[in-house]
Amino acid sequence: MSDFRDAAQRACAEMRSLFAQTPLQHNAHLSAKYEAEIYLKREDLSPVRSYKIRGAFNALNKALVQNPDQKTFVCASAGNHAQGMAFVCNHFNVQGVIFMPVTTPAQKIEKTRIFGGSNVEIILSGDYFDDTLAQAQAYCAEKSARFLSPFDDDDVIEGQASVAVEIDEEMSVCPDLVVLPVGGGGLSAGITRYYSEKTDAPELVFTEPAGGASLKAALQQGAQVTLPKVNNFVDGAAVARIGDRNFEALKHCSPDQVYPVSEDRLCTTMIEMLNIEGIVLEPAGALSIDVLADIADQIKGKTVVCVTSGGNFDFERLPEVKERAQKFLGLKKYFILRLPQRPGALKDFLGLLGPKDDIARFEYLKKSARNFGTVMIGIETDDPENFIALDRRINAEGFDLRDITNDAAIAEFLI
Repeated sequence: MSDFRDAAQRACAEMRSLFAQTPLQHNAHLSAKYEAEIYLKREDLSPVRSYKIRGAFNALNKALVQNPDQKTFVCASAGNHAQGMAFVCNHFNVQGVIFMPVTTPAQKIEKTRIFGGSNVEIILSGDYFDDTLAQAQAYCAEKSARFLSPFDDDDVIEGQASVAVEIDEEMSVCPDLVVLPVGGGGLSAGITRYYSEKTDAPELVFTEPAGGASLKAALQQGAQVTLPKVNNFVDGAAVARIGDRNFEALKHCSPDQVYPVSEDRLCTTMIEMLNIEGIVLEPAGALSIDVLADIADQIKGKTVVCVTSGGNFDFERLPEVKERAQKFLGLKKYFILRLPQRPGALKDFLGLLGPKDDIARFEYLKKSARNFGTVMIGIETDDPENFIALDRRINAEGFDLRDITNDAAIAEFLI
């Protein structure tokens, strides 16, 4: 057995003093859908509803072994790493100073406070993670505190590898394939290193948000890449640059193993898992399930483990998730209608709507001294084909209707 695998197994055993192993559950719905045996490694059911507690525990535990007098630990995190560190600081009765972006969802801030209690101080600083990280590191230098990286740390990577240790313990046979979400790379690097020297290791597939596909970009270039822009919707995995130690563990992988997924399609998976299975997943936690659609032919008849990495979802975001899902499925659209300013014009337009077409948004203000007025209208339906039929009826009647659903500049301003 390699030194890394041995260390990961020791770390996993030590974690039992803090929390029980997370369940590995066969999912009948996904298995039938993809004609495979699909198992979910439910990291969303850890005490902090993500796998981040593992790396935080291992890194802090080893730091205290090396220096028992170290009493202050610092991290920068948008949520899950912060919660894991808070929980662990409380467990070891040390002081944690947690820097979080000002834009962090309130649910994650409050849960961090609850997990850490009097052992943590939360400092909200910076609109973007890079600003938050810089201030946390400056604080460390000033206070001689110990910084705990969310992913770019050997002990964190080793702790995250305990997920693979548990998969081995929970399955009687080795799975054919393990699907891993990627953000900074702590989880994927740990599990990749754990399996790298195992003779009966499963195939690994990686998935990351299309608006933050830093691993795929790095593998294509053969070197780390800093993305010029990141879509922060998948806040648990939207990272502009894969970590140094993480890339070192993953650089031998093929770019073809990495599947970026659409943020809008990801919303459909979140809604599906909530409505059908009653499983609450944050966007990053749904990545490994969503990508099954892209590898459906590859996994037929195989045994697949999807790591659902987190379930810290603020339900105030649910309307946005639902709307993005509807738009992706073609069930909701937004239009600008140029409406003649005459009596009965609006009634004429409404008469063109089909029996399953529902108005979800309507904004109109009659303008004086104009022949036409502008209406912003949102329409929901139950079948994308209904919009094709509606468009035919509208054109036949001579109304001017402009689809702005995918016009980002207009939609962000008006919707």
